[in-house]
Amino acid sequence: MSNINGKVYAMNVVTPMKPWKTWFLRLIFFLLGAIKSKQQDLINLSFIEFARWVIVPRKSFPRPDERMDAEELRYDYLLFFSNFNGTWNQYIDAFSAVLFQGLNLIWMWSEKFPGSVPVTPFKEYISRVQFDTDYYYTAYPHATANDLKAAHIVQASFDQLDATTATCTPREFEAAYLKFMLQVQSHLGETGEPPVVF
Repeated sequence: MSNINGKVYAMNVVTPMKPWKTWFLRLIFFLLGAIKSKQQDLINLSFIEFARWVIVPRKSFPRPDERMDAEELRYDYLLFFSNFNGTWNQYIDAFSAVLFQGLNLIWMWSEKFPGSVPVTPFKEYISRVQFDTDYYYTAYPHATANDLKAAHIVQASFDQLDATTATCTPREFEAAYLKFMLQVQSHLGETGEPPVVF
């Protein structure tokens, strides 16, 4: 599947909305952007590398060439883009379990949205409105978001070890090195292809 690159999976979802509903959703996005505490659940899902919502009004749909006739569309469109680590099922399950209120608040304006709970109709809906991603950029395809966070911790600890042991005796270095290893041992992960999940 073209959506998978190393440990990273890309998701694109496009859902139609009646134009009169778009203004309500714009207000919701404004409020969610202004109230940072409402974003905390999304931030806490550390396997999400990127998530973005975009509204494209039916009269502002892009055209490759201005000489083309504008399409006569009945709906505005809500686009959702995300990159995440793990399987599609794990991602949708986590969204449904943790972010169901926010998802319902955003997607309830889309046509035929069944709600994010229970998860089975939600998965069926997403699979119908999802489009494969042919190309996308990921700086570290063989590393998860947690791998990157752990690498920063290891690097910072190593820099501290380097700075404090330049003039150490062998015994002092041994003690500093042991302290360093204890600090970073839980952050030494493994990059590479993800395990195959059936």
